[in-house]
Amino acid sequence: MLTIEGTYKNGKIVLNEPPSELTESKVLVTFLRPVRIDLAEKGIDKEQAARLKAKLGTISEDWDRPEMDVYDVD
Repeated sequence: MLTIEGTYKNGKIVLNEPPSELTESKVLVTFLRPVRIDLAEKGIDKEQAARLKAKLGTISEDWDRPEMDVYDVD
């Protein structure tokens, strides 16, 4: 079994990377519910969230690269 992350948008599924060495295969698609974080519950107001988003936005492209997954903690 092989798992590849992707995104469903406008009726299409776009994979983050091509499946290596596969030309045809049956697939199962699982739709994940978006995770919502209550920032107020964490003590973060809208202004703080906006500043944090602006600061972190500069690293988001690097952060979302597949090879960065090694830093995720399960």
